[in-house]
Amino acid sequence: MRVAAAQARPHWLDSAATTKKVVAWLEIAATQRVELIAFPETFLSGYPSWLEHTNGASFDDPAQKRAYAAYLAAAVELGGPEIATITEAARDLRVFVYLGTTERMRGTIFATLVAIDPTAGIVSAHRKLMPTFEERLVWGIGDGHGLRVHQVGPTKVGGLNCWENWMPQARNALYALGEELHVSVWPGNPRNTVDITRFIAREGRVFSLAANGLLGLKDVPADFPLREALEEAGVTDYCRGGSAIAGPDGNWIVEPVPDEERLVIADVDIALVAQERHNFDPTGHYSRPDVFTVTVDRSRREAVEFRN
Repeated sequence: MRVAAAQARPHWLDSAATTKKVVAWLEIAATQRVELIAFPETFLSGYPSWLEHTNGASFDDPAQKRAYAAYLAAAVELGGPEIATITEAARDLRVFVYLGTTERMRGTIFATLVAIDPTAGIVSAHRKLMPTFEERLVWGIGDGHGLRVHQVGPTKVGGLNCWENWMPQARNALYALGEELHVSVWPGNPRNTVDITRFIAREGRVFSLAANGLLGLKDVPADFPLREALEEAGVTDYCRGGSAIAGPDGNWIVEPVPDEERLVIADVDIALVAQERHNFDPTGHYSRPDVFTVTVDRSRREAVEFRN
């Protein structure tokens, strides 16, 4: 099975242009016989990098509110034209897609990892369980609805967003569903993937694919409300790649790749997963359900439940 991480630079806060880029990269991946491709966290329509550099926690600040409004306007809906276009391309090109999105639900944004099957279309939309640190200023808290694995050819595949990959319960849930290839998506920095990618591979006895992005000041539109503040902050590179792939023995297949915009590709032999589980299977023969009880709530959480 050939898999790839799309280490790419989005058209930040431009959902239409980024959608076209996703489709173009799917076309490139298909020519290289890629069967599964993963795009970075919130690639469509962009990671909120301004928060860290512009005092994003300043309460009721007019510029921060305008920035949030622009971010909300650029987010996408699961039933919207952007996802529909990408789903159609995945179908035509026969490529399974993991796509990091900013999902808009009324006035709230979720960091949502959308899984798109070339035959079935959207098979899951996993809202990040817990936004990390300053991300909580602009993203809602997700739920367990998207904690699922999908059959891609002979392989069971699951995925998580960024730092929720450090959540033992979330990883354990996917292992228990039979995951054999784990996809982690990140905004982009080698320091984020140099440890956890191999750790997940070795803990789960799975192939571990980390998809990281690229983003810098040059990608921020001139009319973004906090563009001038970002210039004054003096930081030019926010996301610097770091996509990587590790095998189920915990060894690198592709070490973290910094800075370069490219497809990070590997051929994976899923038979190796069974070999590595000979001495350790975290939710199988090396588990203790008589001692540890784990329950996962996969209901979709809503603010209001209407009953007729």
